[in-house]
Amino acid sequence: MSKSLKTVQAYAWNLARSLMVSIVVFRTEGGLFSAMPASEWDGDPASVIHEFDPFAW
Repeated sequence: MSKSLKTVQAYAWNLARSLMVSIVVFRTEGGLFSAMPASEWDGDPASVIHEFDPFAW
């Protein structure tokens, strides 16, 4: 988790391209940003900031 959205987005993009899986960037209740595989996401859709899909590029 990070306070910097820019850092998490760079990490998520790299992770998506490396693993070739969709990655979601989301904001936690504490205001921090984090990323995880979209297939494992089961949280509130309103907290998703962006989804990186490596197959869309």
